[in-house]
Amino acid sequence: MDKIDDLDLQILSILSHDADKSYKEIGEQLFVSGGTVHVRVKKLKQLGVIKSSQVIVDYEKLGYDIVAFLGIYLDKSSLYDEVAEGLLTIPEVVAAHYTTGAYSLFAKIICKDTNHLRTVLADKIQSIAGIQRTETFISLVESVERPLKLSSGK
Repeated sequence: MDKIDDLDLQILSILSHDADKSYKEIGEQLFVSGGTVHVRVKKLKQLGVIKSSQVIVDYEKLGYDIVAFLGIYLDKSSLYDEVAEGLLTIPEVVAAHYTTGAYSLFAKIICKDTNHLRTVLADKIQSIAGIQRTETFISLVESVERPLKLSSGK
């Protein structure tokens, strides 16, 4: 029951692009019953393949005009867990990745304006023990944001 097949991948692909689609609509598109889709989605949730459902918010329409990426240098790589916990306490940090390359961590932050960004950087992020320094990259336009196109590779 835990094998992922082409139908599972097709269902995931459809839901990734439009999570509001009903099981019945997905079934019609894939030539299976809505019940089959329901059972498959339940299985994918039990397997942890589907972790959650969420609403994608247009933060700009709520007055958040700055999206920035932050390269974070740590004093020591062994401080990663403590720094990651510190980042979790900052609401403006919406994603953080432990990376290879120049930075130990790469984070995405969303702020209302440059003053808000400065405050988040200076008062919140730089105060986390273990952060040596940061480099900030402000996003001018998001050109691509999409779910991964899934296929069985056949």
